[in-house]
Amino acid sequence: MSDRLLVLCRHGQSEWNLKNLFTGWKDPALTAQGVEEAKAAAVRLKGEGIGFDIAFTSDLSRAQHTCRLILEGLGQPGLETIRDVALNERDYGDLAGLNKDDARAKWGEEQVHIWRRSYDIPPPGGESLKDTAARVLPYYIHRILPQVLGGKRVLVAAHGNSLRALIMAMEGLSGEAIIARELATGVPIVYRLNPDSTIASCKELA
Repeated sequence: MSDRLLVLCRHGQSEWNLKNLFTGWKDPALTAQGVEEAKAAAVRLKGEGIGFDIAFTSDLSRAQHTCRLILEGLGQPGLETIRDVALNERDYGDLAGLNKDDARAKWGEEQVHIWRRSYDIPPPGGESLKDTAARVLPYYIHRILPQVLGGKRVLVAAHGNSLRALIMAMEGLSGEAIIARELATGVPIVYRLNPDSTIASCKELA
């Protein structure tokens, strides 16, 4: 029987997460804590008896590094890994690189909250979560899902908002509900899918 296994994992803590900066398409490295979070994700997956046949990650180094550390921890360092910009974090535009408190001082608490927590209002020069979903979901449907439904065990190591877009579609959540969903760094979410791509089970390995 096909396993139809899909594991989503947000990258470990990055240097800019630590500094409370808007990151988006900027490319900071993992912190020492982020490295340990990725290694711990591998330990949890190994404890569940989970290995992979293929991995997908974004075009950003923090997600790639997390993916690599997980696969190394599982004894699968050479596993086929596909990188694509479609899985990149939401582009924060003019907010990228700014401290979140400084952004609030510049544009006001309410405006920054709207940019961060509305589904379809983008920050200046950036993407809304709706925009992010518009590139993530076609990639999922055409590249990732066929692998899962074909019986391959698939790892996706990506970002808070690109994974939110995926989870929104998979779980049938509203834009408001998914914006409120917090995804911890380095915590795998294990999905098993039915043949029609609906969710058979979901387990967070926190």
